Order: sequence, then C-alpha cells, then structure tokens
Amino acid sequence: MAAQKINEAHEHIAKAEKCLKTSLTKWKPDYDSAASEYAKAAVAFKNAKQFEQAKDAYLKEAEYHTENKALFHAAKALEQAGMMLKDMKKMNEAIQYIEKASMMYVENGTPDTAAMALDRAGKLIEPMNVEKAVDLYQKAASVFENEDRLRQAAELLGKASRLLVRLRRLDEAAASIQKEKNMYKEIENYPTCFKKTIAQVLVHLHRSDFVAADKCVRESYSIPGFSGSEDCIALEQLLQGYDEQDEDQVYRVCNSPLLKYMDNDYAKLAVTLKVPGGGKKKKSPTAPQGGSGGAQPAEEDDDYEGGLC
Repeated sequence: MAAQKINEAHEHIAKAEKCLKTSLTKWKPDYDSAASEYAKAAVAFKNAKQFEQAKDAYLKEAEYHTENKALFHAAKALEQAGMMLKDMKKMNEAIQYIEKASMMYVENGTPDTAAMALDRAGKLIEPMNVEKAVDLYQKAASVFENEDRLRQAAELLGKASRLLVRLRRLDEAAASIQKEKNMYKEIENYPTCFKKTIAQVLVHLHRSDFVAADKCVRESYSIPGFSGSEDCIALEQLLQGYDEQDEDQVYRVCNSPLLKYMDNDYAKLAVTLKVPGGGKKKKSPTAPQGGSGGAQPAEEDDDYEGGLC
C-alpha cells in the first residue's frame, strides 16, 4: 500500500515537472497545474507516512502558488508543510512555517485565517515551549485586534496571560490582564471584567504591590454591576485581610469557591497567597508572636478597616 502511494506521488511530481517546461509554443510555465500536481504528490506521500517527502512536496506547491500570485493557497501549503514537520516531531521548524503562512494570509487580506493559524501553532508548541506559545497567542490577538475583533483578541490574550502567570512573568501578566479587561469592558462583557479584576488583584499581591491591587478594585467600581457583587465583596475582604496581615481572612477568601475554581493558573495564585510579615495575624504588642489562631483584632488604625466601599 505504501509503495503504491509512493509511486503515485512520483507520477504526480513527473507531471508537475512537465507542466513547468517551456517550448516554442509554450512560453510560460504552467505554475497552477504544477502546484496542483505537487499538492496531490504531498497527499500521497503523507498517506505513505513519508513525511519528509510530503513536506518537500508541500513546499514546492507553495513555491508555485506564490509564482502564480495565489497567496492564500501558498499559505495553506506552507501550513501543511508545518504539519508534516510536527508529525516528524520537529516542532520549532513546524512553527516557523506556520508563522510564515500566517504572514502570507495577512498579506493576502485574510487576517482571520492568519490569527487562527497562529492560535493552532500556539496550541501545538505550548506543551514543549510555553514562552513561544505566549508569543504566538499575543501575535494572534494582535491580528484580531487590528480587525476590531475584540472578543477573539481578548480570548487569545487570556491564553497568553495565564501562561505568563505560569512562567512567573507577573509584571507582563498584570499588563496583559489589564488589556484583556479593557477589551471586555469595550464589548460590555462586564461579568468577565469582574473575573479579570480578581485575576489582576491576585497577580499584584503576588508581586507584593498592594497599591496596584487596591487601584484595580477602585477602578472597577466604574464597571456596571461590580459594586456590591460577590466578586467585589470577596476582593474587599481579601485586600482588608492582606493589609491587616489577617491570614485567616486571606485564607478564607482565597479558598472560597469563587477563587478556588478559577482557571488553574489563577487558582494556584489564590491558594498560595501569603500575607506580608511571614503570614502572621496582627497582634497587640503584648501578645506572643506565634501562630494565628484566636488572635486579638489589630489595635492600630487602618485605612481599610471595615472594607473598601
């Protein structure tokens, strides 16, 4: 079966080469027919599990479609060449071809296809190279944003934000989540804005930046429905507990279903959050500095006593 497919592929290549020949009566190579024959050869090689030869045939198809100014078909062929490299476990090369294809899609005036190709490439590389996946998701988001497709752009940015958290690139994650939130606000998806505020606050507190976390909550009061929502109340309690070094309150909020069942990368931020000062609850000056159970309320004044609203 494989041998039959390989013979079939070589027959298609021979036909393609014939299409490219010129003569006294045929001045120009027939690039369109050559590309078509190489596409058939590539499929035959693929069916025979000859991925290296299939990749070469797809690249030839792309070359002749490019000569024929058929950029969309050239990009498709490049993407297929990338998929052959994926099957050969050559992921970095595979991604290079898919990125090249996406640029060609943009050039051809089909940016949606470009963004979807980058998204697929991100999914392929994510298990092996999270940093590269972030780059691809951000590029895909940018393509959608340029087309005013904000929902799709925000979803792809969301993938990048979560991976930035996983990589502990928290400054970049904070900026990425803010950008997502702005997009969701623009398309009036307010409940998602609330969830992004929780993610922002967790990231800022892991950056030990209480001021930035507090600012995120204050700015969110302008979002319709936020004030008084369960998200708002939980964040007020979280910030109060964090500021007062009340580890019990912080633990209670961070382990509530609202935070615990967020996307996994954010849920991990919640359950690993520690209050400043080594996680001790504030004590009166005479109290021992041991554990936190049953500690007396903090005596000193606090700007955020009784919540933020």
